[in-house]
Amino acid sequence: MADRNPVPLPAEVRAKLAELELELSEGDITRKGYEKKRSKLIGAFFPHPPGMDPAMGQEKRTTVTPSSSSRYHRRRSSGSRDERYRSDIHTEAVQAALAKHKERKMAVPMPSKRRSLVVQASMDAYTPPDTSSGSEGEGQGDSNEEEGGDCEEEDGGGGTPSSREGSISMERWISRAIHGTSSTTTTTSSTASSSSSSTRSGGSGAAGGRLADVLAQHVHVSAHHPLRHHHRHRRRKTENHSAPPDVTGYSAKAAAADRIQVERAPGAGNATQRQAPKYGNAELMETGDGVPVSSRVSAKIQQLVDTLKRPKRPPLREFFVDDFEELLEVQQPDPNQPKAEGAQMATMQGEQLGVVTNWPPSLEAALQRWGTISPKAPCLTTMDTSGKPLYVLTYGKLWSRSVKVAYNLLHKLGSKPEPLVRPGDRVALVFPNNDPAAFMTAFYGCLLAEVVPVPIEVPLTRKDAGSQQIGFLLGSCGVTVALTSDACHKGLPKSPAGEIPQFKGWPKVLWFVAESKHLSKPPRDWFPHIKDANQDTAYIEYKTCKDGSVLGVTVTRTAMLTHCQALTQSCCYSEAETAVNVLDFKKDVGLWHAVLTSVMNMMHVVSVPYALMKVNPLSWVQKVCQHKAKVACVKSRDMHWALVAHRDQRDVNLTSLRMLVVADGSNPWSISSCDAFLNVFQSKGLKPEVICPCAGSPEALTVAIRRPSDEGGPPPGRGVLSMQDLSHGVIRVDSEEKLSVLTLQDVGAVMPGAVMCAVKADGVPQLCKADEIGELCVCTVATGTSYYGLAGMTKSTFEVFPTSSDGVPIGEFPFTRTGLLGFIGPAGLIFVAGKMDGLMVVGARRHNADDIVATALAVEPMKFVYRGRIAVFSVTVLHDERIVVVAEQRPDSTEEDSFQWMSRVLQAIDGIHQVGVYCLALVPSNTLPKTPLGGIHLSETKQLFLEGALHPGNVLMCPHTCVTNLPKPRQKQPEIGPASVMVGNLVSGKRIAQASGRDLGQIEDNDQARKFLFLSEVLQWRAQTTPDHVLYTLLNSRGTTAGSLTCLQLHKRAEKISGLLSERGHLQDGDHVALVYSPGIDLVVAFYGCLYAGCVPVTVRPPHPQNIATTLPTVKMIVEVSRSVCVMTTQVICKLLRSKEASAAVDVRTWPPVLDTDDLPKKKPPLLHKPSNPDTLAYLDFSVSTTGMLAGVKMSHTATSAFCRSIKLQCELYPSREVALCLDPYCGLGFVLWCLCSVYSGHQSILIPPSELEANAALWLSAVGQHKVRDTFCSYSVMELCTKGLGLQTDSLKARGLDLSRVRTCVVVAEERPRTALTQSFSKLFKDLGLHPRAVSTSFGCRVNLAVCLQPHRLGKFADQGTSGPDPTTVYVDMRALRHDRVRLVERGSPHSLPLMESGKILPGVRIIIANPETKGPMGESHLGEIWVHSGHNASGYFAVYGDEALQSDHFGSRLSFGDTQTIWARTGCLGFLRRTELTDASGERHDALYVVGALEEAMELRGMRYHPIDIETSVIRTHKSITECAVFTWTNLLVVVVELDGSEQEALDLVPLVTNVVLEEHYLIVGVVVVVDTGVIPINSRGEKQRMHLRDGFLADQLDPVYVAYNM
Repeated sequence: MADRNPVPLPAEVRAKLAELELELSEGDITRKGYEKKRSKLIGAFFPHPPGMDPAMGQEKRTTVTPSSSSRYHRRRSSGSRDERYRSDIHTEAVQAALAKHKERKMAVPMPSKRRSLVVQASMDAYTPPDTSSGSEGEGQGDSNEEEGGDCEEEDGGGGTPSSREGSISMERWISRAIHGTSSTTTTTSSTASSSSSSTRSGGSGAAGGRLADVLAQHVHVSAHHPLRHHHRHRRRKTENHSAPPDVTGYSAKAAAADRIQVERAPGAGNATQRQAPKYGNAELMETGDGVPVSSRVSAKIQQLVDTLKRPKRPPLREFFVDDFEELLEVQQPDPNQPKAEGAQMATMQGEQLGVVTNWPPSLEAALQRWGTISPKAPCLTTMDTSGKPLYVLTYGKLWSRSVKVAYNLLHKLGSKPEPLVRPGDRVALVFPNNDPAAFMTAFYGCLLAEVVPVPIEVPLTRKDAGSQQIGFLLGSCGVTVALTSDACHKGLPKSPAGEIPQFKGWPKVLWFVAESKHLSKPPRDWFPHIKDANQDTAYIEYKTCKDGSVLGVTVTRTAMLTHCQALTQSCCYSEAETAVNVLDFKKDVGLWHAVLTSVMNMMHVVSVPYALMKVNPLSWVQKVCQHKAKVACVKSRDMHWALVAHRDQRDVNLTSLRMLVVADGSNPWSISSCDAFLNVFQSKGLKPEVICPCAGSPEALTVAIRRPSDEGGPPPGRGVLSMQDLSHGVIRVDSEEKLSVLTLQDVGAVMPGAVMCAVKADGVPQLCKADEIGELCVCTVATGTSYYGLAGMTKSTFEVFPTSSDGVPIGEFPFTRTGLLGFIGPAGLIFVAGKMDGLMVVGARRHNADDIVATALAVEPMKFVYRGRIAVFSVTVLHDERIVVVAEQRPDSTEEDSFQWMSRVLQAIDGIHQVGVYCLALVPSNTLPKTPLGGIHLSETKQLFLEGALHPGNVLMCPHTCVTNLPKPRQKQPEIGPASVMVGNLVSGKRIAQASGRDLGQIEDNDQARKFLFLSEVLQWRAQTTPDHVLYTLLNSRGTTAGSLTCLQLHKRAEKISGLLSERGHLQDGDHVALVYSPGIDLVVAFYGCLYAGCVPVTVRPPHPQNIATTLPTVKMIVEVSRSVCVMTTQVICKLLRSKEASAAVDVRTWPPVLDTDDLPKKKPPLLHKPSNPDTLAYLDFSVSTTGMLAGVKMSHTATSAFCRSIKLQCELYPSREVALCLDPYCGLGFVLWCLCSVYSGHQSILIPPSELEANAALWLSAVGQHKVRDTFCSYSVMELCTKGLGLQTDSLKARGLDLSRVRTCVVVAEERPRTALTQSFSKLFKDLGLHPRAVSTSFGCRVNLAVCLQPHRLGKFADQGTSGPDPTTVYVDMRALRHDRVRLVERGSPHSLPLMESGKILPGVRIIIANPETKGPMGESHLGEIWVHSGHNASGYFAVYGDEALQSDHFGSRLSFGDTQTIWARTGCLGFLRRTELTDASGERHDALYVVGALEEAMELRGMRYHPIDIETSVIRTHKSITECAVFTWTNLLVVVVELDGSEQEALDLVPLVTNVVLEEHYLIVGVVVVVDTGVIPINSRGEKQRMHLRDGFLADQLDPVYVAYNM
């Protein structure tokens, strides 16, 4: 296109293009972002399709010039949409922040969900939620329900000129506060810093250029601005000496390739030719084996990798890397962040509290006065749900009924000598929200009786959200009586006997119905004692904290009265005025105005219940008209509802209203409701000065209230503040109309008779500077005095002495903390920016939950979630708070829609607040816990989230974006090389880590078998000398003998097999024969038959009849790889190998000849083969490793005999012994014990096939008890089966007489790190059956040496030791040090400790040394290294390796690089360490314990550290009761965690945050993908080991049918 119409580009565009080039070369922007911006810049100079505004993408927009943008607003049909929390300017800002993300709309890979999970959220489950949502206060509910409104603001400020003046004076005030610095310069610097910090804190996309770009799009920002930022950025980079950390390319190679792409200098053309990272193409990716996979999953992971490759923010600068600790990065303060520069603020004094002569001396006196002088005056009008007046309570009735309640409380409860309630006792008031009359009567009755009322919510069910906490409050207040109304009493849940049950957490209370008709009349001569207000407690108001706990704030009678006087003076209340109240009358503003102050002034209150508001949102406005009310007390939510419904009303007239009290003025977003309400109702007679926002808190009561301004007070103030600066605690007027602003309105001046100041939000209560935001504190009589029963918390809240900057207290009177964040602005007006409870401190910046809710709500389209049902809170993960957003999803929104909305919300919050959201979850409608008035119960929601009980329908986690404080990736240190000093057995001053079992040569024993070189000869000798001695007994699932073999029988049958081989198979010496048998006696017979014929047996596990497709290929592979010339098996398996299913799985025609050993030839075989050379092959041992690698090792006759002798000596096996075996007989030690040891040592082996345990879990242990076996061997899978399957049956087993007290050793045969938890729970479980805890131990073997260790140490007889001593063989090591290949011993139970159990005693004739796997140098003791072994029974080499031909021969013939360089060692491929213990062995030597940590090939290298999958899996399994199993693997350097879910599929998404949290907390790793699958999906081999690579291949090939796959961003 450019060629056809050459357009000369203007200079500034060329400058911007050059700047883009620079950003690209610096790595501040991705290639995609670069292309996009470049095309946008150039786009203006090329023709584009009509109707398309190049700047705005698809949408046709009005262009916004700076002058018009402030006035820019669209009229919207009001009421069509729920508009709370809304501000047009904010919505516009959000849209702008999102505009830049437009193209990359689906950069976030969508999670995959199983169909059933999607369908379940269908319409059936849907009950229309209560869109109302506003909470009435419920301390913590507030942050999510207070709503803004339709804010159709003209002029950027409110509709009134006075508000604009306010904002100007505000600006002047701030610049004055900062000693004459002109406000523009401060804001410019703050913009610069905001763009630089946006580079640092969460989010998507390229750095500051991005923000500047958005600003430029909406506001003209000077062009030098971003450039300056980039120079600074570059300078910072060189100081860092490192490119931004790349989350995905951990490996040095990938990182280097990345760096080449990113840091290409503009001139270096050749750099591009270098190798780019391999994973560019999402369709064709390679699995670990180089097999290309093309699948949905891998494409999604690729998408995730690409998204994560976006340049990260510059890394934080300082780390602490201690030798042992990986310390987390410490967030360094940004030198450019805004700092408060003003002078120290002065305290602000309210006007004098003028004492009016006729003010009553106490509220009871006021009630008595009005009740007697004007008994007919109306006090309270209540409504039914249709809005009709239900009842008018007059002052006379209120007085007489209150007296009645007082009399009954004091005299009719309990007995005469022992009254239940005495003056000063606390009683609960439990009244519903639609019955203010009964509440008022009971409240004043308590005051008259001098009893302390504690008003609380009605508990709806026994386990109501939060009611348990209220119960704790009642208990701590010593409440024994609860007053309630008749209707409420009837509605409480009852037991079948009609009793009201005790609610969860509640003390036992007596329910007392305080209605007149149920009470006795007081005697004529009884009158309540009416005193002047004093320091006794008048009432206790409950307050819910951020963590859900409930505190009781005590208010004295003097404070109550003074507060009423202050409100009367501020609000100019006068006698007989009418007020409409929509608020909760039990607490907060509703109680203060409509129950207390109203009675002091003989006002008439019209109470509009919440239930009526739900039916008719306009009802309160109608009541104001109807009663010509002067005052109304509402929340911004009520104003908002009135807006939504006002169209239907013609005859609304609000001229009578002189004061509209907005109770939630402390929520900054209430301003939009106020403005919108004024906008609509100004035409109906509403005067602008009527709107009076107020701020209050349970501790400080009313903190400030705007006076009705016909008094000629200061005009209302407005401040448009930069949110970015607010997050640093600094107040800056935002003059540039940047996106992220917070518009605040004042909440009036300080209350009469009070002094006010703001102190720093954290640390000591030091006064703030004039331009700093802090917690407001007030000093006045009219506040609460304590948290009931909590002296410590009371001191820190109600007895605060603010100090000046030099630490001197500013006065002698204590202040009370209000819990509100704000500042005292120009003209002494109070501004509140949020609540302390809603604060979340993320990376040293403070964010307010309300602000984040508002941003989320401004993301269009909103039709997927309910506006009022959003919860925002923070959870602490890895030493910082992380933001969690939970919203209720509408039932009709599709998966795709919701996901789109979620990703837009993340981008918006990142763009506006420069903070990343850690987790965003959508739950089905009506499932979040509610407060009694319909708001969201925040702490309860948080609790559910942390417990994994929220059951979301959608989850998006962004740990990659949010978590910036991971420890520094490890750079490998050069290890000790040959240059280090070796003196004798010391390396660098440490003993060399080496150990050995007993020396075979020196052991004298009468071992007859020793004189034979070959096992076949031993068998022949036994058949002659002890022909009838039973060697083998096979048990079936019922525990009865299924077959047995004596020495002679075995010999005879083996001869026949050998005849079969030579006759039918025509085999030569040394031919390989595959033995495919199920565990049993036939296998043993076939093995010796092969030896007799001179053939080399290869044992192979038969295919599983139910699962031929996956098990048969392995059989086929082993047969082929082992070069077997024939297969021997039974008739049943023969048929299986030739079945239809088999031919579907493999090519059956290529099987070698298959010999069926069920019909053996009758005639005597020819002479048996006489082996001559003991170094020839005896058998081949094939096994599939956990990484999916098939390896076969060669065992010579010499090694086989040495092996058997070693085991015989270690386990003290003699012909008189019986040994029970329950393990797989196909490879490793299991095969040796099953087939070889009995023949060599002559003991009887009781064979128990593990598969029989599926039918009878108790089979193995019953056999052990029944046969009084001393030694038994099993596998982990058998032990797990017993632990899980018999956990509840130990008593019945004991009753059946199962006794395990004879067991001396129970050894788990394994080739992995001992599973400490499993062995311990097994020991504990069967301790009752007599199993000695020290009897259980493990063995350790590997491919190069099938058994290195075996047997526990017999430390004297059991009797001497007593059973209580701690197990001497378990140590605790620091998991963090292990990742750095170091061993650091710690105490049990210390953080990050990992228990390791010794792997058994080293076998006779075995030597071990620990060597560095890279340098091959010897390691010092207690250092982690590879275990190398030297022994007569080492295998003599790999016969074949399938899957990794690169395994060098050095596995079997390695030498140390220095020290003893002569000995030939075999490398086990396992990491471990040796540690000398305090124990001594038989020879008096101190015993060396070997600890196996894990296989090198299994270990994952992430961020330069070595992780063992089992550690991560153990952490994950602990997180939730429904996780039964877990496996982890890496894919393109992302950590993938697969969990098996044993529970409903609805729980699947609960696991995603839990898994991510625990891996972050305990392992400092970010999980890339969480896969939730059904139980039994993770493949486990017969040894009980997880086949993680099979799992990985199955996952990438889309074969797992997961319940849910979450891709963490």
